[in-house]
Amino acid sequence: MSTSHTEPVIEPIIDWYETHARDLPWRAASATPWGVLVSEIMLQQTPVARVLPVWGEWMRRWPTPAALAAEPSGEAVRAWGRLGYPRRALRLHATATAIVERHGGEVPSSHDELLALPGIGTYTAAAVASFAYRQRHAVLDTNVRRVLARLCSGTEHPPKTQSRDEVRLAESLLPLDPPTAARWSVAVMELGALVCTARSPRCVDCPVIARCAWQAAGRPAYDGPPRRGQTYAGTDRQCRGRLLAVLRDAEGPVEKAALDVVWSEAVQRERALDALIADGLVDPLDDGRYALPGHTA
Repeated sequence: MSTSHTEPVIEPIIDWYETHARDLPWRAASATPWGVLVSEIMLQQTPVARVLPVWGEWMRRWPTPAALAAEPSGEAVRAWGRLGYPRRALRLHATATAIVERHGGEVPSSHDELLALPGIGTYTAAAVASFAYRQRHAVLDTNVRRVLARLCSGTEHPPKTQSRDEVRLAESLLPLDPPTAARWSVAVMELGALVCTARSPRCVDCPVIARCAWQAAGRPAYDGPPRRGQTYAGTDRQCRGRLLAVLRDAEGPVEKAALDVVWSEAVQRERALDALIADGLVDPLDDGRYALPGHTA
């Protein structure tokens, strides 16, 4: 679909967003760039409902990058709770430290400076620059990619790996006015989260159903490589979560026996513990105990 054909979809989607957007604290006028950055890291591969309480507690405890940077990284891991993928907590702590050291404690507004922060990739840099500073950047998360695949390409799902063609399409749709472009970015993301969902899209509620290429083609089924859902029960990831939960709940270092008791399969347990240590999420102490990073006493 050419740009001239897709331009009419922008206003209806923004109008839909104005009426149907969820009231999320990181979208409030009072939200700080730091709050936006924290939300973007937490929301990666994690539903909004799980993020909301953790984000709220995090921002009360660490309302600025300097507040987080002043504490051991293990406290970030502890406060991360059960959001999953806890290396994100370490990355956020490293990002906070870098913001303090490089930018005087203020989240930079420059896309390039955001991208240079530890743990900040292309998507997060574009999202923070757009949502915190109302700049004009293509923000391509899973929801946006799915909406554009259906609306413009007529396919049910985007390719597994983001393509340059997707980026070009997203850039071509951006309104020229930066604040409007930022509004469009969050609006199309919300449409993908609430209406143009992966498994059961509510096409009847879509504000641009009449212009959707996938709808016009009869909603053809996805015919690309198999899309396998992630399993969790019995995996190394679940084992890592159990081990890390022991350390989060403890006031200080724990004996090895406290870790052994939560996972019966010894080989898998040791492999998971080694991985946690390699990722910097667990510190093995000289006396044989284990602790969150920065908690040696």
